[in-house]
Amino acid sequence: MRAFDYVRATDAAAAVQAGGPDASYLAGGTTLLDLAKLDVMQPQRVIDVNDLTSQFGSIASGAGGLHLGAFVHMAEAAAHPAVLRDYPVVAQSLLLAASPQIRNMATLGGNVLQRTRCSYFRDPSWAACNKRVPGSGCAAFDGVNRKHAVLGTSAQCIATYPGDFAQALIALDATVDIVDASGPRVIPFADLHRLPGSTPERETNLAQGDLITGFTLPALPWAKRSLYLKIRDRQSYEFALASAAVALDLNGGIVRAARIALGGVATKPWRAGEAEAALAGKPVSEETARRAADVAFAGAVTHGENGFKVELGKRTLTRALLQAAAMEV
Repeated sequence: MRAFDYVRATDAAAAVQAGGPDASYLAGGTTLLDLAKLDVMQPQRVIDVNDLTSQFGSIASGAGGLHLGAFVHMAEAAAHPAVLRDYPVVAQSLLLAASPQIRNMATLGGNVLQRTRCSYFRDPSWAACNKRVPGSGCAAFDGVNRKHAVLGTSAQCIATYPGDFAQALIALDATVDIVDASGPRVIPFADLHRLPGSTPERETNLAQGDLITGFTLPALPWAKRSLYLKIRDRQSYEFALASAAVALDLNGGIVRAARIALGGVATKPWRAGEAEAALAGKPVSEETARRAADVAFAGAVTHGENGFKVELGKRTLTRALLQAAAMEV
């Protein structure tokens, strides 16, 4: 790990002021410390923002929806009674992520900003990684790419977004609270992450120094009919090969509205809007669920070893929809 300057911020304004080129925020540290040790991230200044927990570390639920402070730890949010009762997809996405030790340390704000697990990104001995070294190429195209993305890829990058919580947020139309040099602002969570395009090194639409302070999920009574299904190589402490966050608004068994987000298969948190539209006005059956899954993966592009992800993703979404429809709420 390289030497860096350490700054402890006592409020959001001080944190943003200390931010700038080559600076990184430190909360739980479960991503930053790993990547700094690997020499993938090389911050010259680390800004400790843990003192902001008192201001941005609470959970509130009411008629207006659910607010999750960005400094809430994953384990705390997953165990909160209101989250478990009214937004089960959120609780499940957190419980199925990482290990208990990491969930006790990692914050919600840091979780949505975690970097890809692509081996070529995380190992600087590989020269070709456009995400780490823009313009250097992408070793994954002709390399080991079994776990790489099939949706949202580009000619420069096929790295998969690794998180789980983000799928629940994008499925339920969450917004993000951000503080920058001009003060606070709010954006849709769907606008936080970027497709790789020709600039895979830019993973989000945050400007340098922007600080996430919280998330708000609107009050959706039918969010109780929601779940997160995660398929992985092993049941414990593993990233998704394919996952689905779904929520259904049913009236007499007919879909009035559906929310679908896919994980493990895309370059960013992936909202499957066309699949949602395919379900509207129909009952959830094996046939309609599979048809929606076919629509969700219509634009998939595979590369060698990851071709199986298309069928796996379709089966994962089909199963998630059927399970959500069968829930007693």
